[in-house]
Order: sequence, then C-alpha cells, then structure tokens
Amino acid sequence: MYLHKFHYATAAVAAVLLNTASPAFSFSFSPGPSLNHQLARPRAVAEQTSTYSQRNDSFKKSSSLFMSDTAAIEADDKDPPLFEGLLKGITRDYKMRLPLYKSDITDGLNTQCLAAICFLFFACLSPAIGFGSLFGAVTNGAIGTMEMVSSTAMCGFIYALTSAQPLTIIGSTGPVLAFVAALVQLADKMGLPFLPLYAWTGIWTSAILFLSSITSASNLVKYLTRFTDEIFSTLISFIFVVEAVQNIGRSFTNPASTFTKGLMTLIVAVSTYVTANSLRGLRNTVYFTQGVRKNISNFGPTIGVLAGVLIANWAKVSQGAAATLPSLAIPPTFATTSGRPWLIPIMDLPVWARWGAFLPALMATVLLFLDQNITVRLVNNPQYKMEKGRRKNNMLDGMHADLLIISILTFITSIIGLPWLVAATVRSISHVRALSIFDSAGKLKSTIEQRITGLSIHSLIGACVLFDKPRAILTQIPKSVLMGLFLFLGTSALPGNEMWERMKELFKDSKIAPKERWSKVPTKVTMLFTAIQMGCLGAMVYVKESPIGVLFPVVIAMLAPLRFWLEKSGVVKKEYMDILDEE
Repeated sequence: MYLHKFHYATAAVAAVLLNTASPAFSFSFSPGPSLNHQLARPRAVAEQTSTYSQRNDSFKKSSSLFMSDTAAIEADDKDPPLFEGLLKGITRDYKMRLPLYKSDITDGLNTQCLAAICFLFFACLSPAIGFGSLFGAVTNGAIGTMEMVSSTAMCGFIYALTSAQPLTIIGSTGPVLAFVAALVQLADKMGLPFLPLYAWTGIWTSAILFLSSITSASNLVKYLTRFTDEIFSTLISFIFVVEAVQNIGRSFTNPASTFTKGLMTLIVAVSTYVTANSLRGLRNTVYFTQGVRKNISNFGPTIGVLAGVLIANWAKVSQGAAATLPSLAIPPTFATTSGRPWLIPIMDLPVWARWGAFLPALMATVLLFLDQNITVRLVNNPQYKMEKGRRKNNMLDGMHADLLIISILTFITSIIGLPWLVAATVRSISHVRALSIFDSAGKLKSTIEQRITGLSIHSLIGACVLFDKPRAILTQIPKSVLMGLFLFLGTSALPGNEMWERMKELFKDSKIAPKERWSKVPTKVTMLFTAIQMGCLGAMVYVKESPIGVLFPVVIAMLAPLRFWLEKSGVVKKEYMDILDEE
C-alpha cells in the first residue's frame, strides 16, 4: 500500500521486452537525440569544500584511464541494437565506471552526503517496515517485517557496492507485493507449499533477468520518452501523497483512536512536512550566508523528522496516554517472522511444480525488469548532469550491469525467503536530488556521484536489524512523523516534472504567467497533450485498484506505442511533439 500502486507501472515495460524479441514488434520508433552518444569527461562538483574540490581533481585525473576508450565505444555503440553480444553491455558499463571507484568513495566524504544519509535512512526504513507488515499479512507470516528490513539492508548494501549507477536505491514495490499475494493463492489452490514455490519462481526469474542482462535487453528502454517518464513519476508522487493522507485520515476514523490522537497525528505530520519543505527551500532565499543556507537546506528533512518527534514527545509528556501516538513496530529479535529456518527447503516442491514455476516467473520478470529499468532511466536523466562513467545524455549506461546485480540478488533472496527488491523510484529520485549541487541562482549544476551514501544508509538499516539499541530508539518514533516525510517525498519529486507544470498551467493567467519551454506550442495542443497524460495516469490508477490490477503492467507497456501513435496519426503534430516530448 505504501508504494505498490506506482510500481505496477514498471511491470508493463517488461511486457514490451518480451514482445520485442519477436519481429512482429515493428513500430517505426525513432530514438531521440539522447542516443547520440559521447563519453563525457566528469566535471568537478561545484560549491563543495576545497578538500572535496581536490578529491574531484584527482577523480578527473583517474578518468584519463578510460578516456582513451572513448572513440572505440562511440564507434561501436552509436545506436545499439535491442540485443547485443553476450556480456557486451555489462562489460561496457563496468569498463566506464570501475576506473572511478576510488573517487566514488572519496567524493562521498562531505556534509551534503551526511545530510543525504540522515534523510534517506528514514525514507528507506519506513517503507521497508510498512511493506514488511503487508507481506506478513498476505503470506500468513512466511515473509514479514524482519525479512523485509533484512532484505533492504543486505541487498541495498550489495547494490551500492557493486552497481554501475550507485545513486539508485532499491526497495520493495507494490506490484511485487501483489504478485506474491497471487502466488500465495496459487499455492493454496494447488496444494503446494508456498515458500518452495516462491523460491523456484524466484530462481527462474533470476535466470531470465540474468539472460536479459548479458544480452543487453535493457536497450529496450531507449524507446521510452519524457511522455512515459512524466506519467510514471507523477503516479509515484501521487501514491506517496495519497498514502500519507489516508494514514492521517484513518487516525480520525479508526475506532481504536480518538479525536485527540487524530488531531495530534495531523499536527505532527504537517509539522514534519512544513519544516522539511521550508528548510529545503532556504537555499533559494537571501537569509544567512551561502554556506549556512546550503547546510540547513541539506539537513532540512532530517530537522523536520526531529521537529515532528519533539512535538509528539511534548504532547505525550503534557497530555499523557490520551495524546500518545502509535510508533514504529520493529521485531525485537533477529529471527524470521514465523521462526522457520532461513534456508528454504526447495526440494519439498514436486518436480513438475519446479518446472511449472517458470510460468509465474515470466510475470515476475516483467515486474522486476520494468521497475528496475524505468527507475534507472529516471535517475539517469540528463537534467541531473551526472557524468561519471557515462556518455553524454545517455540514459542506458549502467542498466545492463545493474540488471545483472538485480538478477543475482533475486536468486539469493529467493532461496532464503526474503522479498525481491528492485529500483524504488521515489527513494532513488529523492537520493539524487539530495545530492544535487545548485548555483547561486538556484539552478542545478551537477550531482555528487558516489557510493558512500548508499552504503551508509543500508548499513544503518542493517544495524537496526542486528542490534538492540538502534531498534529501541526507532520504536520511539511516531508513525505520523514518517507520514509527514512521505508527504515531503511525494511533493519534492514534482518540481521539474513538466506534466505537473502543465497541469498547474491550466489554472494560471496566461497573460501574466512566465513563458515556459513549450510556450511556442498552441495552447489547445498543449492542453490536449496534458489531458492525454492525465487520462493515462487515471487509467493506471483505475486498473491498479480494480479486480484486474495484475494487468496494470500492460497499461505501462502501452504508453510508448501510444506516444508514437499520437504523432503518427497527427493527433499531435511532429513539430509540436518534438517540443512537448523533448528529452
């Protein structure tokens, strides 16, 4: 329920993947300018301390180790085919990124990264706990909160250590939760043990993902455009905001709650959100010095969490039990939820069912493939100006290596009964934005590309799993604080989303509103284009909530063909589409 609504979306792109393997998939797509590859030389990250600048200079020198390969890579991969030779994409990804591994460590040693760690720790832990309780409900305790938090810590750490795009944050998703629920029902109907069936499904899924990674199947993502990205990103933000509002609303309607507790929940959540949002925007004001503004802005979300906790504790002390709010529920000991052994007895599944698990594995592959690659595409967006080990304006670099890591993690989690994890969109985008560097005018200049934040975030989550004191501290944090953080996560992902900006434009006075990039497009065309995107968004929400919610990925898969149909049919003329859907 936390994020499962948006993640059905990713499943759809995988459907495209499976279809494109056939010659019958014959859309005349014309990839945009983002595929004109160049290997860009990494730039220094601005506005950091002199120490950080020196480290970045060292990084530039180290980049010369692979700069000599630029011409070969460009000549070899101007417009890569949908599928490449074995390991070609993975080799290319690591060949460009591994020479920069030292700078991936040293570039993360600064206060801005520390602020991102504090913020993202809560942003990653709270969905893990929420999803864990939901998994426990649908699997009857076979997979619960401890398994989810353990999977988040272990897989997140390994991913940050080994991936080609370490700014991506992995976590559980709604579509995966829905799929697991369906798998439980399938096991019950067929009289099969759930966990062995889950394990064999995951083993097959990891094998298919592995084949996809070594054949560079992620190149299919090149057919996606801003049209799909904007709808997907808006959906994710919508889900986070709705989830927070619904949880706050339930504090008033739940028979076990009181009006006082409901009011305090609202006050704490809003205080957390307003504090985080206001302080994050301080960088664009004229108050204090530039250094003070930057540091307060970076730590804004963390200060917001602390403010919410202090208000909740003040109410608890002054009003007693009547104003005591529900807090995080973390298992007291490190053990499986049901007390089962960690290793799943996969041989308990009949031989025919082991082979039959290949069929549900196809759907699982669709979900994981799309979740992973759509999110990484959003993270790789050129607007964030990331250049380490990447070709200029390229959104595909790193995808093949990262899918390889996901396939390996899927195998590991399957045999020990942990939830499958993939790239989590809102958390990943929030991670990138927390590491963004802005100039004096408030425009994004660059992003701090490193591995320290990802490693630290998941190490801290791991400490909450293994040690008693961190668990005891976290159980004192009210859930309403995290709902305020969810509001912040959802709304902070909207700025820069042109679909959202055009939606707001519907309510603006065009005579005095500042001109936007798409102002040359006739207003009626802009409104039609935006209305179509909103219709797609509504369709995804409707299908997700309907009895046929398992088909939600199909809606996402159809977004790319729909975009090209709009242009081919003349609904939106090419010259206007080139502006509205410009990469």
